[in-house]
Amino acid sequence: MASGDEDDPIIEEIDVYLSKSLADKLYLLQYPVRPGAMTYDDVNHLSAKIKPKQQRLELEMAINTMSPNYCRSKGEQIALNVDGTSYDETNTYSAKMMDKQTFSSMQATTNTSRYAAAVFRKGELHITPLTGILQMRPSFSYLDKADSKTREREAANEGGDSSQDEAEEEAKAITVRFARPESEQARQRRIQSYEFLQKKQAEEPWIHLQYHGAKDSRSDHERQYLFCQSVDASQNSELVKTPKEYLAMLMPPLAEEKIAKPVGPSNVLSMAQLRTLPLGEQVKTLMKNVKVMPFANLMGLLASGTDQTSVLRCIQQVALLVQGNWVVKSDVLYPKNTCSAHSGVPAEVLCRARDFVMWRFTLDRSVMRKEIASIIKLPPEDVKEFLEHVATPRINRGWEFLLPTDAEFIKKHPDVAHRQNMLWLGIQSKLEKVFNFSKEDFVPKNSPQSEPVHVSGAQRLKIAQERAQENQASLQRDLDSRRAGSSVQNKQELIGDGEEPMDTSSSIHNGSVNGYPSATSPCMDHTNGGSPSNGLTPELQDFVTKTFQKHVVLTLNELKRLFNLYLASMPAGQNVFSSISDHMLQDAVLLCQCKQIMVPFPAQSKLAPDERKVFGLWETGEDFDKHRRLLYDLFTKNHRVKRNAIQAKLAQEFGDVSKAEVDRLLRECCVSSAGFWFLKGTLQS
Repeated sequence: MASGDEDDPIIEEIDVYLSKSLADKLYLLQYPVRPGAMTYDDVNHLSAKIKPKQQRLELEMAINTMSPNYCRSKGEQIALNVDGTSYDETNTYSAKMMDKQTFSSMQATTNTSRYAAAVFRKGELHITPLTGILQMRPSFSYLDKADSKTREREAANEGGDSSQDEAEEEAKAITVRFARPESEQARQRRIQSYEFLQKKQAEEPWIHLQYHGAKDSRSDHERQYLFCQSVDASQNSELVKTPKEYLAMLMPPLAEEKIAKPVGPSNVLSMAQLRTLPLGEQVKTLMKNVKVMPFANLMGLLASGTDQTSVLRCIQQVALLVQGNWVVKSDVLYPKNTCSAHSGVPAEVLCRARDFVMWRFTLDRSVMRKEIASIIKLPPEDVKEFLEHVATPRINRGWEFLLPTDAEFIKKHPDVAHRQNMLWLGIQSKLEKVFNFSKEDFVPKNSPQSEPVHVSGAQRLKIAQERAQENQASLQRDLDSRRAGSSVQNKQELIGDGEEPMDTSSSIHNGSVNGYPSATSPCMDHTNGGSPSNGLTPELQDFVTKTFQKHVVLTLNELKRLFNLYLASMPAGQNVFSSISDHMLQDAVLLCQCKQIMVPFPAQSKLAPDERKVFGLWETGEDFDKHRRLLYDLFTKNHRVKRNAIQAKLAQEFGDVSKAEVDRLLRECCVSSAGFWFLKGTLQS
């Protein structure tokens, strides 16, 4: 040791002092996009502002517009794009050219405990801890402002007369909801969300600063605070350490390293960590995250060599079998004493409702969301969450089960499938008591029975004779009508003969079955395209007349919807409209001073056939009828029309037409979108 000291002698000892005068105000600014030799010391700093809690700093510096490297035309173009042609106090560039730029900060590191600024004077080293290290980069927020200006101009040009293009919206009923108490889990999730963090950052106000140059007298004064004000060793105890303490600071224990390791989200678990858990916990964790999984996939995620029997025993504790696939149990997702993150509904209610959804998928591949919601009576957010766990939406088919039926598992493990089936029967009996339904409510009326019914030959013969006697009268009428109709020319319909009767409602009890006429109904003449043999009823004509007087323009689809609502409002048992087909409804429209408007829809239109059949009120006895007819004529040439084209056509035909008349015409017959006007019901959503 002595020889080592002689080879490397101590030349000088330097006293080190810790200054705390600027400990919470000292920042190190870096400019990574500019060479170190090109400083901003001589550049005019126009303004500065800071958010201390977020350590966000913005500096606004002037640009030398007289420099030979400055392109004046580009600077003027940027200012024009950002501020437009009008002058305003809020303009970014008041000189009509880009004469300044903004630098925004970004934290180079979040932990500055090992960084300090040091100054050496008269054999003494004074160090001050850094509050933050910020990298200043050019901000291009002015480009966002230019883009928003461009979009505003384009919208104004495309929309035309925006003050008149927007049709008056009808009053709509709204549902008032009262906020439920927020659970601790939901509060934590909200606090950690990006939107919440953005809102908290925006809440901190900017503190405006005054910039002083490096050679300014105020800067010299502040620079003196980098030196420790007291050189007494007793007041610098942080730097006075024993050799053992100093060594511990240089090489901290391993326990500190463990604390410093980043912690991942609580809901993320690596496969390596997963396989350190017991088998039951592995299965539970996987099912809780995946929600629905075939047994083969589950075995693939577990370690190779895992006993299949043990996995089957574990999976039945945390999941239920649905169509051969395993779906996580409701009480695993919604533990006791928790509640919904959406609505605050208790976990017990959520479990019962989700069990009903899963039970429905044991009967059918697809379910309807409205049917589920009408029975479990929970907020739509919770219903959607249940369905998203195990199903995917399909067009015109409701929600279909997420995975295909795993018949192979059922065949390979019949004992497990039988045990699960018995379990579902027990769950079904509980659900029937809670939600007051029976399984037969969800079985289609034309579906075969689960168990075959054995009928003898004599019984079959007797049943056939009874059916023949019952159908004899209707068959005779059918034959007579065919003979009588052979000499009568059928009336040409606007719609094809292959159209089925309209479904007036699936839940209206007014004498008809689901709103459909019976196949043997005496009031329908099937030999004449489904036209009514007893003519149109006054009640139907009265409904159509009043409806078109109110709405003026309607598609067949919308008319049928309004007719369904009208039937639903009638007293139960009142059989005024025993059977109404689409043909009868259209005949009633044509007899009520209305006509069909043949709108030329584009080939790529996805409107349904009933939405392509548009009818308009033609004759009311008012002088305004001629304006409507001219509008209808315009829509026979194009499915959408500009307002100025309508005004020009009206002026050409009828001379000067007031703005109020044009507004009334468009309000009664049309809706607007993207600067164009469409007939009601023809705008594809």
